[in-house]
Amino acid sequence: MNYLTLENVTKSYGEKILFQNVSLQVNKGQKVALIAKNGSGKTTLLKVVSGTEPSEGQDAKVQFRRDIRIGYLPQDPEFYHQHNALEAVFDSDSEIIRTIQRYERAMLHPEKTAELQAALSRMDDLKAWDFEARVKEILFKFNITDLEQPVSTLSGGQKKRLALAKLLIEEPEFLILDEPTNHLDLDMIEWLETFLSQPNLTLFMVTHDRYFMERICDTILELDRGELYKYTGGYSDFLEKKALRMDNEAIELDKTQKVYKKELDWMRRSPKARTTKANARIDRFYDIEEKASHKIVKDEIQIDLKGQRLGGKILELHYISKAYGDLKIVDNFHYKFKKAERVGIVGKNGVGKSTFLRMLTGEERPDTGKVVAGETVVFGYYGQEGIQVSPGESDKRVIDYITDIAEYIPLEKGQKLSAAQLLERFLFSREQQQVYVSQLSGGEKRRLYLLSILMKNPNFLILDEPTNDLDVITLNILEEWLLEFPGCVIIVSHDRFLLDKLCDHLFIFEGKGEIRDFNGRHMDYREMQKEIEEEKRQSAKPQNDKPQAPQIRTESGLTNKEKNEMKKLEREIADLEERKAKIHEKFTQTGLSLADIDKLSADLKKVEGDLEEKEMRWMELAEK
Repeated sequence: MNYLTLENVTKSYGEKILFQNVSLQVNKGQKVALIAKNGSGKTTLLKVVSGTEPSEGQDAKVQFRRDIRIGYLPQDPEFYHQHNALEAVFDSDSEIIRTIQRYERAMLHPEKTAELQAALSRMDDLKAWDFEARVKEILFKFNITDLEQPVSTLSGGQKKRLALAKLLIEEPEFLILDEPTNHLDLDMIEWLETFLSQPNLTLFMVTHDRYFMERICDTILELDRGELYKYTGGYSDFLEKKALRMDNEAIELDKTQKVYKKELDWMRRSPKARTTKANARIDRFYDIEEKASHKIVKDEIQIDLKGQRLGGKILELHYISKAYGDLKIVDNFHYKFKKAERVGIVGKNGVGKSTFLRMLTGEERPDTGKVVAGETVVFGYYGQEGIQVSPGESDKRVIDYITDIAEYIPLEKGQKLSAAQLLERFLFSREQQQVYVSQLSGGEKRRLYLLSILMKNPNFLILDEPTNDLDVITLNILEEWLLEFPGCVIIVSHDRFLLDKLCDHLFIFEGKGEIRDFNGRHMDYREMQKEIEEEKRQSAKPQNDKPQAPQIRTESGLTNKEKNEMKKLEREIADLEERKAKIHEKFTQTGLSLADIDKLSADLKKVEGDLEEKEMRWMELAEK
């Protein structure tokens, strides 16, 4: 069943054509990822599909199947600035969602008994309790806990998570997602993978997360020089099929150029008086000439900066600690960096990873202990915030932004590159170097920011979420360069592909100031973590002295013991739902005192907590 049809869609900005006469179809249940280098028009194409930007051309057609629910996640979501998180996430035309909003607001202020009773009654009328539990699960997964926080005080990452939660709560059938994994921690990404893998969901998304693509997508689209190429399969299939396409194009171009030489020789020798047949051959000649003039251009950045020499003493952390009030960031951490180390840093959002990085570079001081950097260390700090333009500098041109750092960069053997030449290697043409920084796409700004860091010729690179907004092509080249980089590298990232490729040593931020020094890849750490969680679940189960029967997995994927546990959970969940309904019924009684309401609220909170715990365990078993 066809959900989306695009025909002859064109978009340009001035003289720059992003894409021309693009056509595609997306069917129900299909999961499509769009890949292209930054500035090619990925986000623009998503905006055209979502209807937030018009397409060009009289014959252009963007058509969805009638009556399907569509949801769009932009790269930089915006909310009404006077809303709080509760109002933003439940800003919907859906009656059931607005009812849950009223209920959640009433639960934040239980002293308003009339509002609470009315909200409970309406929840019962719409049978909204199962949906409300699903809403709470989504908010919990994205760490949205303070529903009264004004959206104007949220960071960009918090806004992205809030927008994603809002979108999933609305339960669209067709999701248009622009970089959905940006600003998510690893647990959130893995949960989102499971959620989006549902067969009834249809996806059209831009993402740089290669594991995400591999595990979810069945189709990859590549936007290359204004044309759209389709590849069936996941990310690994895309790599193989693109390489084959490029080889075929090179062979075809070589054949065309040989034919062109023959036809050119004929054109030079042919008489002026020509027959109809000769005129047809002349027309074909001009077609061949146009095809033969095409060049296979590899739009890839070239990074050949090597970094300055690094001495014997690099960076030492002497039992450092840092806290903000009761929030511990680092507690008594000690480490000495060695040459050519590549350390990955992982942990949940908000545990202090970026603060830790700023302590390494001296931007922040530890409360206790000290950070000692060697005399030869030159830091290159690629921060999450990207390009920061001072007030009054928003109109700075790309070339001026770079020449303010340096007009030339030294290479090996006494050679040097001008700022303009280096910009060309980072895919900024001479024409584009005259463009204002404010006019660049998000990905182009990140690429320019990366260049500005590397121009300082650092020998100790600190990369805080380097994959955000960088295209897959640039990421692959950056990874290959980092593998050869002779200095030290620290990477904070939620990109599992990047961490597994570059880092065999991790700092795990576990919260409350605890940092675990883990020797191994991220994949090894996640496997170990899953084993520990499984052991905890097993040890939490009641034990008896009777010998255990061997656990045989059935066709459902569950052992007999797990099937029995699942049946028991279903009975317990039904009992808890019944208790919950009775508490709601008591809320509707007249003459309740404030003390009665407080007690009922406490009982309801306890039942909902037990219910959520058992539902989560049931879902774990159901996923097997």
